Amino acid sequence: MGPQLAEHSGQLGQSGQPKDGLSRRAFAVAALATSAIPLAVAVAGPASAAAPAAKPAKAPKPPKVPPTPDFGPNVQIFDPSTPAATIQAAVDAAAAQQVPAEFGTGRFAFLFKPGTYNADIQLGYYTSVAGLGLSPDDVTINGEIRVEGQQQSDGTVNGLTNFWRSMENLSIVPTDGINWFAVSQAAPIRRVHVKGSLFLFPRQGGYTSGGFIADSVVDSQVINASQQQWLTRDSQVGSWSNAVWNQVFAGVIGAPAQSFPNPPYTTLSTSPKSREKPFLAVDAKGRWQVVVPRLRHDAVGTTWNGGAPTAARTIAIDEFFIARPSDSAHTINKALDQGKHLLFTPGVYQVDRTIRVKHAGTIVLGIGFPTLSPVGGVVPMTVASTKGVQIAGLLFDAGEHNSPVLLQVGDKRGGWSDAGDPTSVQDVFFRIGGAGPGKATTALVVNADNVLLDHIWAWRADHGSGVGWTVNTAETGVIVNGDQVQATGLFVEHFQKYNVIWNGEHGSTIMFQNELPYDPPNQAAYTHHGTLGWAAYKVDNYVKHHEAWGLGSYCFFNVDPTIHVSHSFEVPITKDVVFHDLLTVSLNGDGVIDHVINDVGDPAQGTATVPVNVLRYPPTAS
Repeated sequence: MGPQLAEHSGQLGQSGQPKDGLSRRAFAVAALATSAIPLAVAVAGPASAAAPAAKPAKAPKPPKVPPTPDFGPNVQIFDPSTPAATIQAAVDAAAAQQVPAEFGTGRFAFLFKPGTYNADIQLGYYTSVAGLGLSPDDVTINGEIRVEGQQQSDGTVNGLTNFWRSMENLSIVPTDGINWFAVSQAAPIRRVHVKGSLFLFPRQGGYTSGGFIADSVVDSQVINASQQQWLTRDSQVGSWSNAVWNQVFAGVIGAPAQSFPNPPYTTLSTSPKSREKPFLAVDAKGRWQVVVPRLRHDAVGTTWNGGAPTAARTIAIDEFFIARPSDSAHTINKALDQGKHLLFTPGVYQVDRTIRVKHAGTIVLGIGFPTLSPVGGVVPMTVASTKGVQIAGLLFDAGEHNSPVLLQVGDKRGGWSDAGDPTSVQDVFFRIGGAGPGKATTALVVNADNVLLDHIWAWRADHGSGVGWTVNTAETGVIVNGDQVQATGLFVEHFQKYNVIWNGEHGSTIMFQNELPYDPPNQAAYTHHGTLGWAAYKVDNYVKHHEAWGLGSYCFFNVDPTIHVSHSFEVPITKDVVFHDLLTVSLNGDGVIDHVINDVGDPAQGTATVPVNVLRYPPTAS
């Protein structure tokens, strides 16, 4: 999301016992027992020999503490015995480096073992803070985990480019009762318990542009203020205030009632299908593991609130290959071929051949925004058509040679899969340009059936270095060819043709955010087959079943403000392709979107930056 204007507008948990996944054998140390069996001795005189004294019992050995995995120099692990000054110095040093480093190479993860800490943690770019407990309440931060607005050249403060940072699996007791988290895209809040209020905008009152909350609880109020779009799912809030254009809730206790477009709240009572992202944890015996939550249907509230443990399986850390930036793609593939799961530590990985995830149930987890950059135009990662693969916590950054795709899920359209154990792609982000010239035809292609896309941001950069219509070229952000694919939190921006193409049947999207490309040089360069521009979200003409809720698309043609787009949403006209709560906006009046969906909806135009809304398409049920 680049510079733009926004306007201010005025205990349930899933039950069930988790399975450990590690053996729960009891290890007992028995003392050596001595027996009082008298020895027979030869008697040579009147005195008899004395029996030897019994040996003392051996003391039991102290329990062996499992070793801490080597996550490399960019991961720091704290426990309650770590001095508060040491923790503060570490997080302050990272913030000093990362807050201004939008396109830098630094990557950091701070991990907290169960316990209570006092810290004021400011998150900069590519920085993650996570607890290592089995429940968010196992780790308490007294203080704040905050993201601040950034000073602009005109003296204002905003968070429009506060990308790529996260907090996860911990609780926060804010010092003044408020945790400030002024973020835009690619800044997830997962499994967090805010024991106070959560404010999602700069404390100076500036703009912010979209985010994501899942499996979290905010005891008091969430103040959205200038957030233009947001998705909250499977969570609980004390209350929610303010909306700008597009606020979506699914399975959230305390969510505002459905009221789109005034205010623009889209509220689903449940999440139709959801599975939380895998996370690192240390159990009571000091064993490191990755916790893999179970699939839920029609979910309401978090997986953990109310004392019930998250229904999950656990995988011992020694079943993972722990990758570091010095590891080659060949080495990583060898580990995957041996049946290992994969954990990427923070850093930038130069990928000179495709990383191939072939085995069912493989977990690929990144911590601290590990970044995969293809070399020589290779496809950096593919996932076979199989069940239960989970890809989470990665940033794909296109290289200077064009890659046909950055992540491909499924060998071919369809293929074997399992609706009861879908493949998932979570907190996975794509960048073309910005850090330098980058090129990719498509960011993400989903060929497999039964896939969950849960918080995706595919971004053709509109600022930074290596940016321009013929420089950071990219046709399409996301192509879905598989059936039964669900997206929750789909953010796709600035691609030069269709931003999203959906070819599969029975697909669904809950919350979509889009900006069309800023930089078409003229109308002729942005026209195809007699249609002005390209739709943000296209459902193939042959699709019979598709449904989507809470979708927004904006134009800001700052190179040629006279450009028109025929419509932002292009779908077949059939009764089972249904869209709810759509809007289009012309930012500052730079360009016109003639219709919202097909030929329905008034033009989005004019300097007032007022959205055009459509409540339902088709307008009435057939």
